[in-house]
Amino acid sequence: MKAKFGQLKQRRRFWESVLQGPVADHVLAGRDELAIKTLETLIEDTADNALQQGEVYLVGAGPGDPDLLTFKALRLMQQADVVFYDRLVSKEVLALVRKEAEMIYVGKQRAWHSKRQDEINLLLLEHAQAGKRVLRLKGGDPFIFGRGGEEIATLAEQKIPFQVVPGITAASGVACYSGIPLTHRDYSQSCVFVTGQLKEGELDLNWQALVQPRQTVVVYMGLAGLDILSQQLQKHGMRADMPAALVQQGTTDNQKVWVSSIAELPELAKKQQPVAPTLLIIGEVVELHNKLAWF
Repeated sequence: MKAKFGQLKQRRRFWESVLQGPVADHVLAGRDELAIKTLETLIEDTADNALQQGEVYLVGAGPGDPDLLTFKALRLMQQADVVFYDRLVSKEVLALVRKEAEMIYVGKQRAWHSKRQDEINLLLLEHAQAGKRVLRLKGGDPFIFGRGGEEIATLAEQKIPFQVVPGITAASGVACYSGIPLTHRDYSQSCVFVTGQLKEGELDLNWQALVQPRQTVVVYMGLAGLDILSQQLQKHGMRADMPAALVQQGTTDNQKVWVSSIAELPELAKKQQPVAPTLLIIGEVVELHNKLAWF
């Protein structure tokens, strides 16, 4: 192996591919001779430059509980050379990343970004071009309000290999841990995800689509625009006593759930001062929280 691959990085990547591929499968099945032949073939056929190719893993870290990670997410987290992670990735999830990996924080919050989105895109590209395996770790799911499509578009243009691993999005994970089914035969036959992020102090949503009967509405990043959200939903026909829940840091030990009506929700938020990430769930299914809450 040392004669074939002169760099430690190359040998480590080679052995990782062996342990995750057909060689390991043959060994576990008791086919030792076939395993040896397959390994010898891999050593012979694997080119040096193949083990120097950079790659990007765009991985959804889920809503916070590390037990909700997928097996694939965990495997890629443990073989990365450098990690770019968001503010919404919990410390428990970060603790599962390969210990030797370089950790770079690129989180964003309202009115303050450690890195602009175009800078993040460029950083992923530069590290992959340097031959590193780059882990882009994002809270929730990278393709649901995660701007994941923007980040891999740059990689695709430059012919950089990448993988996308879905994560449990906040709506699903937080609702489950709050005992609030997003759909229910007796209460809701549809569910809508929207972002409540303000743009120049305004909230531009399809209000009429959000006030349909027997529907659950989940609002991401809705704390700052809660007053506008409450007013506009009522203005467009939602009844004032429609049940609504604020769930702070769902699926983690800091989870808190406050249940109110859509009319009284802004006042509740001012009193309780929930901290991000907080998810808003609106609909008759919220009434099930007291009965089904388990976490």
